[in-house]
Amino acid sequence: MHFYAGIAVGPFLLVVALSGALYALSTPVERMIYSDELTAPISGEALPLADQVSAATDYVGQEETLVAVRPAPEPGETTRVMYSGTDLGESETRAIFVDPATAEVRGDLTTYGTSGALPVRTWIDQLHRGLHLGDFGRNYSEFAASWMAVVALAGIGLWVARAVTSRSRREALLPRRDVSTRRGTLSWHASGGIVLALGMLFLSATGITWSQHAGTHVTDLRAALGWTTPAVTTQLGEETAVPDEHAGHAGHGGGESGHPSAEPGTADPAMFDHALEMGQAENIDSTNVEILPPTSEDTAWVVQEIQRSYPTMVDSVAIDMGDMEIVDRVDFEDFGLMAKLARWGVDIHMGTMFGLVNQIAVALVALAIAAMVVLGYRMWWQRRPTRGGTARVGKPPARGALQAAPWWGIGLVALVALAIGLFLPMVGFGLIGFLVVDLMVQARRTDRSPH
Repeated sequence: MHFYAGIAVGPFLLVVALSGALYALSTPVERMIYSDELTAPISGEALPLADQVSAATDYVGQEETLVAVRPAPEPGETTRVMYSGTDLGESETRAIFVDPATAEVRGDLTTYGTSGALPVRTWIDQLHRGLHLGDFGRNYSEFAASWMAVVALAGIGLWVARAVTSRSRREALLPRRDVSTRRGTLSWHASGGIVLALGMLFLSATGITWSQHAGTHVTDLRAALGWTTPAVTTQLGEETAVPDEHAGHAGHGGGESGHPSAEPGTADPAMFDHALEMGQAENIDSTNVEILPPTSEDTAWVVQEIQRSYPTMVDSVAIDMGDMEIVDRVDFEDFGLMAKLARWGVDIHMGTMFGLVNQIAVALVALAIAAMVVLGYRMWWQRRPTRGGTARVGKPPARGALQAAPWWGIGLVALVALAIGLFLPMVGFGLIGFLVVDLMVQARRTDRSPH
């Protein structure tokens, strides 16, 4: 299993590892490339969000649909005012970067996903996920993520068998200095692989959650077990769906709170300040915040934290701005354990949990995985037959392991393989492919054997 998977999946692992290392380091690179858009001179107190949103809307035109606002998290950073567009791809928005102190527009870029990736990071992300081939290309990353765990587990089994037969622990744990021979390459591949095994299993498990086919099964399983991530309810009741036409006009008066009210389904710039103020009074503590206006007349405003670094701050609150009332709230501390682990796992995978340290660690693990693939191919090449002056590729390992196993062992392997193949389709297709190749190799050897 380790041999066939290593040979067939190796190229996919190599690409996904190298592109993953590139993505892990893309965030600091992004801040350097787009420093003009992301930063602004500190020149005074921030203007109300209403002024910043109005400046962005004047820049793009009234026909654009405003979908979110991310206020400047810190002094010296810009506010993102985000719009939808017909020429944008899935999960993309048009972001206008505004100087919070002067309302000057400092940039106009396409952003992607909840992480707000800018064009360079988006390009690297799409390369990592699908080689820029759309949904079809995503099969490659799912194939690599699914088989990475299988390769790691099979490698652990081989290392344990090697450790049992080794003369000393040092021989099992530490690589040889000489890599000119197959045995030396094997020692580096095995020692490095056992150190990386935990990282490979983690990246595989978290990467599968984004996949097309297995990711759907993961989502269904989490729903069945009650491990879903809670979200605020934005649907307004009939009593709040129709606004009071006498509640106030143009931001003046209205409501016992002294704040102007707004019709649900509108994105009046003045409402962003009041939505943020109400959210901060309820459960919004982070400066990394996103404000979402209602998408229809019967939905609420949402103010949510988007701080994915430690400590995780992703609390959210839904607000009926017509009545100036809190509709719903969700706090991260109330998440179930599995929902928290899923959040932390994704953030560590993306390198956002612990900032630059996390990004460097993920990049190093990814580069080390690529090195293990190269060492595996080197070992295979060193194993090749060279007699007779003809160099051929390395031969496969000895056959007959399943044939020598007891019937219950074969049945157990078959059941496990079937279960894994159904849950992880790319593993299932790979298993079928390896079985076909193995049978073809056996048939060829049988034909060549003397009768």
